[in-house]
Amino acid sequence: MLTTTAPASVRALIAPDKFKGSLTAAEVADALAAGLRSAAGSTATAGSVHCELLPLADGGDGSVDAAVASGFTRRSYTVAGPTGQPVRSSIAFDGVTAVVEVANTCGLGLLPGGTPEPLNASSRGFGEAVLFALSLNPARIVLALGGSASTDGGMGMLTALGFSFRDAAGRQLCGGGRALAQIHTVDRTTLPELAETELIVASDVHNPLLGTQGAPAIFGPQKGAGPDDIATLEQGLNHFVAAMAAAGCPDAAALAERDGAGSAGGLGYACLLLGATQVSGADYFLDLLDFNARKDGCNVVITGEGSLDEQTLAGKLPAAVARRSGSRPVIAVAGRSLLPQERWSEMELTRVYTLTEYTDQDSAKDPELSAALLRRIGKDIGASLL
Repeated sequence: MLTTTAPASVRALIAPDKFKGSLTAAEVADALAAGLRSAAGSTATAGSVHCELLPLADGGDGSVDAAVASGFTRRSYTVAGPTGQPVRSSIAFDGVTAVVEVANTCGLGLLPGGTPEPLNASSRGFGEAVLFALSLNPARIVLALGGSASTDGGMGMLTALGFSFRDAAGRQLCGGGRALAQIHTVDRTTLPELAETELIVASDVHNPLLGTQGAPAIFGPQKGAGPDDIATLEQGLNHFVAAMAAAGCPDAAALAERDGAGSAGGLGYACLLLGATQVSGADYFLDLLDFNARKDGCNVVITGEGSLDEQTLAGKLPAAVARRSGSRPVIAVAGRSLLPQERWSEMELTRVYTLTEYTDQDSAKDPELSAALLRRIGKDIGASLL
């Protein structure tokens, strides 16, 4: 039991991130809630459980889904996928704020056949989604940058938003890592709507654009880039920065060194060129989805993600949830945990449950098994609360 004076009726806020590769945040929340409710209805327990569901995101993939789950409206639109194929994508909009994400426009999960294209993938589809969001006249657009397939410095996105990149023969370049080194001239024509719309980059990636901690070196291998590809991308991005400076961006080189410029294959850099403001993805989405108000009146908060590890402690979503939960007990649920029990106190966690404690099978790529295990965990959590 978490306490010896548990109330007969418990209100639980279930606020998880996705289990990447397995379940969306909404699916995680649904499975845990089903388990909690089954505990309340069993003969071994008394009382009742009210579940408040708040699927979360931190600016990566799943950001649009999380916004829709919290009350935003989904608006669908067809964009160019990472290799140019049409992709049916969506944004979230509440009449004031639009949420646009990389993962559902030009993300790794949209590569045909799952085949990496480290030199050819483009961010153009993300720019087309931003263009669609602008047509709705939002006051602000939240740019969720996680999960990109490209390392083009945002060249594709900028092309969709009115920039023109041409090679030495005057031919139009459309984006992609291979095209960066071919840029000869840049026309920086931008859409008037951009100047009237607040742009927010929600990301917790702190890498610069270039160098040993830059986008090609750190994230290139995740996108299929070998050593030669990484060298090509690094050279291309260096040339891209120089081309932007020559085109009249006086702070082009300084922005490339900013924390977060290397996020999403350099899309962070392009967003900075457009004047976007960078914020912590975890904290921004907790505010956007009204976490503080939703936790009021709840006795316990249940959060989680696919893996609890050192990155979690560094400020990922479960850590931000725990920090904002005040004196309420906070329970974390994860696919696995690399944090020993003596370190739970660093996040002020009351208890950690993991799928690996409930099975010897690999649930990471098995949604049905993951959901079943989460229902079992939810039932055990419910029994401990009642």
